[in-house]
Amino acid sequence: MEKKDCRSIFNIIKKYNSIVIARHMGPDPDALASQIVLRDTIRDTFPEKKVYAVGAPTSKFKYLGTLDKIDEEICKDSLLIIVDTPDRKRVDGPDPESFAYSIKIDHHPFLEKICEEEFIDDSASSVCQIIVELIYSTKLKMKKEYAEKLFQGIVSDTNRFMFAYTTSKTFYLVNKLIEEEKLDFTKLYETLYMRPLNESRFMGYIEQNIVVEKSGFAHIKLTSEIIDKFKVDPASAGNMINNLCYIDEIKVWAFFSEDNKNKTVRVSVRSRDIVINKLAEEFGGGGHKFACGMRLANMDSADEVIEAYDKLCMEQR
Repeated sequence: MEKKDCRSIFNIIKKYNSIVIARHMGPDPDALASQIVLRDTIRDTFPEKKVYAVGAPTSKFKYLGTLDKIDEEICKDSLLIIVDTPDRKRVDGPDPESFAYSIKIDHHPFLEKICEEEFIDDSASSVCQIIVELIYSTKLKMKKEYAEKLFQGIVSDTNRFMFAYTTSKTFYLVNKLIEEEKLDFTKLYETLYMRPLNESRFMGYIEQNIVVEKSGFAHIKLTSEIIDKFKVDPASAGNMINNLCYIDEIKVWAFFSEDNKNKTVRVSVRSRDIVINKLAEEFGGGGHKFACGMRLANMDSADEVIEAYDKLCMEQR
């Protein structure tokens, strides 16, 4: 994102005394860290402003901070900022039309215009990277606690800097965080990747039971019964999917996780070198070229997705 874009975001922020920050449903560390840090740095820089971070909480990433609740009266005079969300249906909560003004800050390829101003840098590794650049390019304040959360968001979304959209700018900004804020990044890795034994056993179940097609497409259906057996959250599988990055026989892989509470099936898809997001868009999802997802009404719909990705992989062989 150009520095003039950063300043444009900052200038919009300055205009509003009430700001609400939202992100996508089923948040990951990048979404939560960028949302919470943006809220806290605006509060810190402009103590007179009322700033809220909203959406359903998640216990798995509670170390990133707490969220706020708002009533509808707040919206009409407020600025809405939506982070890490390419389309309307994935926004957790607020309707942009209920706000005085709205802007989107995202790093996904453009899918749909949902805000009056859209700041998209699809060359950025993560929204946390964009927020680092925003803070360092404007008068927004950086603190060590903000830097720690932003570092964790970047590390999570790049899978420890292994994904292709990790760039020299990513390393430059991360190095700046480490040097200027004196980060103990080994401790931050520990917080980010420490997991209970039941999640490790759940990953073992996935590795034992995943189906690998001749095309190189691998998939597994994780029903609510399986998820309950291992006492994990429906989002856990999506957080583990990158563990299969370097299995030689697998080119593209997908996890289908049943979420009875939200009456949906979460689908996470990953690839090493086959472009997968365009096919995800055909099923109402989207994302990056090699990392994307979607939501299905039920597990019966999974077979159609499996067939489509199997065909894609076969064509690419």
